Amino acid sequence: MTAVTSTTASHALLLAHGSGGGIDANYGPIRGALASGGRLVVGFDLPGTGGAPRATEPLELDALADGLVAAADEAGVERFAVSGYSLGTTVAVRAATRHPERVTALVLTAPFACADHALRQSSLLWRDLADSGRHELVARLLVPLVLGSATLDPMTPEAVEGLVRLTAESVPAGTPEHADLVTRADVREELGRVGVPTLVISTTEDRLVAPALHRAVAAGIPGARLTELATGHAPFAENPEAWGKLITEFLGLVERGAVG
Repeated sequence: MTAVTSTTASHALLLAHGSGGGIDANYGPIRGALASGGRLVVGFDLPGTGGAPRATEPLELDALADGLVAAADEAGVERFAVSGYSLGTTVAVRAATRHPERVTALVLTAPFACADHALRQSSLLWRDLADSGRHELVARLLVPLVLGSATLDPMTPEAVEGLVRLTAESVPAGTPEHADLVTRADVREELGRVGVPTLVISTTEDRLVAPALHRAVAAGIPGARLTELATGHAPFAENPEAWGKLITEFLGLVERGAVG
């Protein structure tokens, strides 16, 4: 668990990151902005990334949702909003329905309730390549899927190769378990039971988690707001300022009671 703390925090936000990522990797560029106004920000690293040991068994959403709540307990937080990104959105939804008395709001970026065929097949390959230690091939799979064309296409071949090398060097140990969970996670039946203010951020140039999956999540959650961000699957790399602004503006509305 990682946290940005404030001795005067009156509101709290828990972060749930994506497959093959981590709190620092996915939320590092906006973590300071999220903590603005004295908000306590607590990061929950999935097994095998950050400081968390790698899992010895397949990951399950119930256990991860409980782990997210346990991170809040460790930080001394009773009630909190959750910002989930990619796979972390399924953890966030499960936490909101499994612990409804604890969760006050959701912000779901590039979400899916259940993988479609394209995401499932990509994730199976991602899982198997990572499990065999073929991290360069993991990077060659992910770079063109994760970055939007507006970011990727202007890059020189040399820059892309450099990005592939950096990506290969940063594959967390727990990636095989993360990618495996992507293929199995299913919160479709829970969407209608989410009873807190929810913002869905659709990354419109996303080639890993299709925008149709984002829209389906928004349609399934009663009263959810849907907004668009013109990036690929990596808003933290492509436009972190705009991403952070969307999250903080919505949280500000919730915290002021302007969203019910």
